[in-house]
Amino acid sequence: MAEEEETRKKLVIAKPFALEDDKDSEHTASNGIRRILSLFKNVRLGSDLTNFQLPPQLNQPRSQLQCYGEMIYSFCGQDLMGECSRRDLPIERLKSVVMWNISTLRPIVFGMSPYNPILGETHHVSHGHINVLTEQVSHHPPVSALHATHENENIDVTWCQYFTPKFRGAYVDVEVKGKRIMKLLNRRETYEMDQPRLVVRFLPAPGAHWTGKIKIKCSETDLEAELHLNSDSFIERFKGNNNRSIKGKISQTSSGDKLYDIFGHWDRTVMAKNLKTGEVEVIYNAKENISGLKPPTVKNLKEVMQSESVMVWSEVSEKILKKDWERAREAKKVVEDKQRESLKQREASGESWVPKHFSVVRNGKDWDCSPLQPTVPPAPLVITEAQGEIMN
Repeated sequence: MAEEEETRKKLVIAKPFALEDDKDSEHTASNGIRRILSLFKNVRLGSDLTNFQLPPQLNQPRSQLQCYGEMIYSFCGQDLMGECSRRDLPIERLKSVVMWNISTLRPIVFGMSPYNPILGETHHVSHGHINVLTEQVSHHPPVSALHATHENENIDVTWCQYFTPKFRGAYVDVEVKGKRIMKLLNRRETYEMDQPRLVVRFLPAPGAHWTGKIKIKCSETDLEAELHLNSDSFIERFKGNNNRSIKGKISQTSSGDKLYDIFGHWDRTVMAKNLKTGEVEVIYNAKENISGLKPPTVKNLKEVMQSESVMVWSEVSEKILKKDWERAREAKKVVEDKQRESLKQREASGESWVPKHFSVVRNGKDWDCSPLQPTVPPAPLVITEAQGEIMN
């Protein structure tokens, strides 16, 4: 108990990876490629890297759960989630959902990976009217569930995230699976969304980028959007250019009639062109929404759960930030050993793990996660309005 209280007093919460940090990622890529390739020298092509262990030198000081949560609660400027329900016209609401979905795309730190969450780990943060709760509902395979609610606009978001990284020699291909659903309860509309793939390339030029197709569909309004994320070509990478272009369309589902063209760069600006009027508008500006991001602060230390991600990994993160690699490795081993011991105890007693915040159903290789509570309560970790500068 005393050890737990001591951990609470020195919670380490890493700063979110913001747009301006991308230059640091490029520096990491050029300096870490030899170390990374050495880790894969005995890995066969096509191998599943789900349980691949990294040394602390290649860990970001945050859990994968925190990364998922940051996609929703970590923003500056306008409250894009709330905007999805505020618009009066269905087509404007779909454009807002597209804009919010693009805002969840963040630059990737090449060669640096977050911690693999332990079973039962949680992350609970509030930003203004938005409350976010994530939980690791399975460890083998790793499956993460997310529930976010907007108190003012009555919006409900659920994600079920699981991925399969495959080693392809010159790159790692990460297929991200699971459902992403946004419900605008005041509008009685449900938006279902696909997830892009992640490609981490080693040769000929190192880098990491999102790629693939995202489809956003609302059956109640008979509208859908299709977005294509284009990966950087070898030539562009060699020139030092960052592509990250996005192209897509908004259409009426039943007729197939195209209403808008969408184009731009998700790390800069994205535009929408009305095909009927020819009018072009900027629907997303990355600099205004994912720059200067700040970490959450502790509002109520006593309410921080023992399973909270930043509490579980606080000792490891502290040592990584100090570049004390030996102690970071020891602290990481302590976390992993505790998880193995818990598993042995459950197996010995015949217990099955039951998630605390989600109902989980597995159907073959597919997973479905549903929150047990209708709303997410305010969190003990918060991003204040002064930090996020929320504009309604």
